[in-house]
Amino acid sequence: MSITKLLGIKYPIFQGAMAQIALAPLAGAVSNAGGLGIIGSGGLSADRLREEIRKTREITDKPFAVNLMLMMHNIPELIQVVIEEGVKIVTTGAGNPAPYMQTFKENNIIVIPVVPSVKIAKKMESLGVDAVVAEGTEAGGHVGETTTMALLPQIVSAVSIPVIGAGGIADGRGVAAAFALGAQGVQVGTRFLTTVECPAHENFKKAVLEATDTSTTVTGRSIGGPVRSIKNSMIAKYLELEDAKASRDELEKLSLGSLRRAVFEGDTDHGSVMAGQICGLCNEITTVEEMITSMFAEAEQVFEKLGKVKFHEARELAFA
Repeated sequence: MSITKLLGIKYPIFQGAMAQIALAPLAGAVSNAGGLGIIGSGGLSADRLREEIRKTREITDKPFAVNLMLMMHNIPELIQVVIEEGVKIVTTGAGNPAPYMQTFKENNIIVIPVVPSVKIAKKMESLGVDAVVAEGTEAGGHVGETTTMALLPQIVSAVSIPVIGAGGIADGRGVAAAFALGAQGVQVGTRFLTTVECPAHENFKKAVLEATDTSTTVTGRSIGGPVRSIKNSMIAKYLELEDAKASRDELEKLSLGSLRRAVFEGDTDHGSVMAGQICGLCNEITTVEEMITSMFAEAEQVFEKLGKVKFHEARELAFA
């Protein structure tokens, strides 16, 4: 079954579960536009998650999901809220969903983990998940080490369940590339940061709009928690401490509350502006609907063009 039929959505696009940002206004808008809006539950209390779910239902009557960061201490409470509120799709990350799979299946909940490797994708399939999101290191926020171009086709070849491509996708060309590599859909995060409905501070959006292909870097590798963000004073200090072999406590003290400072207070110099390497293509503010429809219209044009050109002709055009 295709991912669109499985989830009851029009366009095969997931909105990334960006912490502090992927809340009702954005998730509801994405679902209304035909994609899969996702509420990011990371850092939320059970009561706050319930509130966001209900707010999303006020915005849309279409399917949406909740992302569960399984490392969070209150995951059992969050899962109970998901069940009680009748949410039927969850994406997962930062942990193994195995302890909760029986509960999910007993409640007819579709489970789609985000994975950074073939090994984990195969493990997730063995648990009985419904699909996986193969996310490359180009993505913003918490990342793995393998690029989307290398990761996606390997995971597609390794599992029989639907695979969603993620990391470095911001336009129709990226969508077309993901499908060419075997994906049934895409997950997009950074491009949604530059939409009208994104609830992030205007300074945060401006930082993404002004960023280029080399504006991001990864911190946290020394403590096993790599995160991609736009470079600024705080990031420079963090990297300096990492180079000096600073302790986890020192690093966490520096970064504590940094995402909130950027998202809500607009401090993009001392806050964490999590975004992907595709920032350079995110250069205008549009509505969510405009973004999604134009993205898939462009993807359609790419395939139509390729359909009329044989491979050797395309190669000759590329080197003309």
